[in-house]
Amino acid sequence: MAFSNQNLKYLRKQRGWTQEEFANRLNIKRSLLGAYEEERAEPRFEVLEAVCDLFKLTMDDLLRKDLSDQKGSYLNRRRSLKMMSGPSEIPFVPVKAAAGYLAGYADPEFIDELNTFTLPMLTGNNYRAFEIIGDSMLPTPSGSVIVGEKVNDLEEVKNNTPCIVVSRNEGIVYKRIQRNTKQRDKLTLVSDNPVFHPYTVNADEVIEMWQAQVVISKANTQNRWDMNQLASVVSDLQQQVSSLKKKMN
Repeated sequence: MAFSNQNLKYLRKQRGWTQEEFANRLNIKRSLLGAYEEERAEPRFEVLEAVCDLFKLTMDDLLRKDLSDQKGSYLNRRRSLKMMSGPSEIPFVPVKAAAGYLAGYADPEFIDELNTFTLPMLTGNNYRAFEIIGDSMLPTPSGSVIVGEKVNDLEEVKNNTPCIVVSRNEGIVYKRIQRNTKQRDKLTLVSDNPVFHPYTVNADEVIEMWQAQVVISKANTQNRWDMNQLASVVSDLQQQVSSLKKKMN
């Protein structure tokens, strides 16, 4: 029995590479790598040679051994680490993976495809990181990474809490949450930048919510307001607050 197909998938995950990243290293198309991993095609000899060179394996090991079943394998060690206390791997969802995340957020295989990192101040497996693009949450700059803790009950989220909201219609957004006591089935999403007006989503459209715990951004991209701009922001914000109060009353 040849194990080459499943070994390709195992070795890729061992390095934490996406299919696109691994395919680029093998100089093949991502779709072809997918066909190999799903056993819809047999890897060409030159591809197997490239894999052996990349991972310092013999052809016999790649073809005849189930590498994932070897004692002390990488994935077994990784599973053991996840059961231990201390900093855990945080899956990272870049902007380019946002569309796929809406379909694969609950799929362990998809989540395992994502790159990960650790933060010493966060323990447990209840965190996820999202890259945000745009100016709606200034002064948090575009390109920042928001590390959020999973919200299991939307009712427990307090007003004005910054969250990553994953919904069927809006996709992945970073906003502050406002609840309407008269319309408990709706959430108002508010931007920190008052140029962007609040909007409402149905609570049943929200498939995930992650309460922001850490914001990671480059030091040289932090935005600063000048005094005139700040005065305009305060004025616009007061108007929005007044408008929200009228709607909630």
